[in-house]
Amino acid sequence: MMRIRLLLSLASAVALIPWPGAWPAAGQITDAESASHADSASEYQIVDTYKYPGFDIVQFNLPVLSHYSYVVASGSEALVVDPGRDIQAYLDFVKEHDLAVRGVFLTHSHADFVAGHIEMAKAAGCPIYASAAGGATYEYVAVKEGDEVAVGEAVIRVIETPGHTPDGLCGFVFGRNRPDQPAAIFTGDTLFVGSIGRPDLLPKAMTAASLASMAYDTWHDKLSKVADEAVVFPAHGAGSLCGAHLRDEPFSTIGAERTSNPYFQHAGRSEFIAAVLEGLPEAPQYFGHNAAMNRQGPELVDWHAPLPAEVQPSAELADPARFYVVDIRSAPVYASGHIPNSVNIALRGRFESWVGRMVPWGAQLVLYGAKAELEEALRRLHRVGYKGSVLTPETYTVAALPLATSKTVAPQELYKRMQAGTAPIIVDVRLPEEWMALRIGTVVNLPIDGLSQLASKLDPAQPAITVCNSAYRSSMALGLLEREGFTDLYNLDGGAEAWIGAGLPVLGAQTSVSATSTSPSKREVRLADRMSADELRRLLMDLPETFDLVDVRPPEHFADYSLPGAVNVDVAALLNDPAYLTGAGPLIVIDRDGSLAMMAAGILSQKTQRTIKALYGGLETYWTDSMTAGFARRGVVPPTISMPRQPAQKAPTPPVSAPQAAPAEPKKPTKKSVGC
Repeated sequence: MMRIRLLLSLASAVALIPWPGAWPAAGQITDAESASHADSASEYQIVDTYKYPGFDIVQFNLPVLSHYSYVVASGSEALVVDPGRDIQAYLDFVKEHDLAVRGVFLTHSHADFVAGHIEMAKAAGCPIYASAAGGATYEYVAVKEGDEVAVGEAVIRVIETPGHTPDGLCGFVFGRNRPDQPAAIFTGDTLFVGSIGRPDLLPKAMTAASLASMAYDTWHDKLSKVADEAVVFPAHGAGSLCGAHLRDEPFSTIGAERTSNPYFQHAGRSEFIAAVLEGLPEAPQYFGHNAAMNRQGPELVDWHAPLPAEVQPSAELADPARFYVVDIRSAPVYASGHIPNSVNIALRGRFESWVGRMVPWGAQLVLYGAKAELEEALRRLHRVGYKGSVLTPETYTVAALPLATSKTVAPQELYKRMQAGTAPIIVDVRLPEEWMALRIGTVVNLPIDGLSQLASKLDPAQPAITVCNSAYRSSMALGLLEREGFTDLYNLDGGAEAWIGAGLPVLGAQTSVSATSTSPSKREVRLADRMSADELRRLLMDLPETFDLVDVRPPEHFADYSLPGAVNVDVAALLNDPAYLTGAGPLIVIDRDGSLAMMAAGILSQKTQRTIKALYGGLETYWTDSMTAGFARRGVVPPTISMPRQPAQKAPTPPVSAPQAAPAEPKKPTKKSVGC
């Protein structure tokens, strides 16, 4: 435990050091994607064995899914916590240590992978312990607050911790020598190192804000009451899409999270909710399907099944409406010749999750690669519930069908063409925050997750170059653009890592610097502007077509009373949709009393150079001031004022369109298209 405390103290200290915008040294740009490209990243690894009096906790990591799972071992017994679907690593461990598996404990119905609870129950003949409120349809032992599961000398006490999901559980691990204080906590997706589980993965029946409010109570009423030294063992690490801004550390403590987790530094509930909703990436479409599979009980997999027969090669494979062909080979091999309209999702990276993000659930998936690669791909796709047909290059070549090619361009060559003004349009397919932090020049940002839809902004007849950090996502982007009709495509060889390694200049925020510069740029702090009710009223009367007005109140409140031209936007959509970061004129955010609007505007101001304003005092002040001014003009003492109610109507949806001309006083808004 002394080693754990020392590591956590150092980690917390590093996490709190301000980072004023220094640039990475040449070749050192990293992200969670490129960090998982090693061959070993696709296999389960034992991170460490943490020893406590009377029991051990063994931590497993699957880097390509950023998934942590655990075995609690005590005496001759073991409990497996949040296992992945391919359970051989756990079976090998318990066999090597002569342990009998007494059960599987699930913290919740995971959405980002298919869990191994059914596989483990079948292989070990053990029960599954899961939430009584989870709605599972397989056979299991339903547990609730205060229930306990004994494993040798260890006791796992169930604590209900809603937030990420309404049925989330944590397992407080007690030794029999100290039954009053947990030594460790399996927090699942409730609490990560430096973050918490995102609350926006459920169907629309429960809002993200409601779940975030539950997470606030879970921390303040339960987890924060635990002693500082209790070790936190989460289900995910950095790179997981089940949360945002996770730190790359395998464990923490309640004390370290209390002082360094940014979400717990917010004083009030509303500020906490706004912080949790800010910056969440788009949830992959396969998440909902995996969560449903885990609740129903995934079917057992024949892990030793032979490779299925290859599909018959035909020209129809190039039809995106019929097939989704995934080329699993490396980017250079893909560029040299591939099935037209196929998408390169190479095995070397986060293959499982990228297939889940790119390939629509239920599509006719065909995997293209060598036989050994196909065997690995099929095995790994079981982790996210996908199945597919297979085809080898040898079989396709015999059929004498056409191949498509794409080109790569070296960083130095691209830089020369940019300097000469002859470079094609450069498409950066990373996330907006990556693009804003560091980019190779004046480039357009079209994130890979939405590239198929965003490609309509470009001209397929013009050449384009795709860019990411390591050339993994940009190679994937070539196929996505090809499916949209683009024919003259290039990939930046080695990505931004190679660009920086060559010592070429980069842009970030407001500053252009050389990648080899040793002087960090000065930090710029952008704050949102406050707008008074009078200022907004004048703007509505005099310049109605020069700004966008978004109302972040609940839809039913917006339907009761709203300003002309305002668009009702869920605060999570406002914070996460990059469409709101651009536009002619300022973006004005309004709410009931100004508090949530000011927080949201402040967050957006850190992401964009666009002017962001918040209505000071909210619509309550706007309405009161409007009525008071009207009475004053007539020389009448105003009565007590309350905001009006009108019959409910359906709220508009984002993105924002230009507001229509408006009179001085609010009235029921006119329905109109919200544009694109």
